[in-house]
Amino acid sequence: MRGSMRIQFNQTGAPTLVKNIDGGVTVAIPITVKRYSGRREVLLPPGVTTTTLPEPQEPTILQAALARGHLWQRMLDDGRVKSIGQIAKKEGVDDRYVARFLNLTTLAPEIVAAILDETLPEDVTLADLSLNPAVVWEEQRRGLGVVG
Repeated sequence: MRGSMRIQFNQTGAPTLVKNIDGGVTVAIPITVKRYSGRREVLLPPGVTTTTLPEPQEPTILQAALARGHLWQRMLDDGRVKSIGQIAKKEGVDDRYVARFLNLTTLAPEIVAAILDETLPEDVTLADLSLNPAVVWEEQRRGLGVVG
């Protein structure tokens, strides 16, 4: 088709929620798109509000280390790599470095939650968590002062 094609959104009515046979959900929110001096603006129907998401934050050192440890553990579990040595070679780091990050995957759930929520005591370091962590979660909690 030659020329320009113009799409208009001028739906009316209330928002609808449709449950699909496959278990999925389709949400339809009627909108109107208006053009003002070349700029487009979406107008929502009365009663429909939007929420502004907070600005994404950079992960803390502990959060990034935890994510990296879980990524490497998944690589081992999925068979993408066969050993810690392969991960180390791929990442250009030492085997011991990889092992320390993998140790983070054995932390108690409350400690992981505290890392993600940034509620872990400030004096807890990556070395405290990754160098020879206790095997028993209760010992980990006690050692860090985290209530389980």
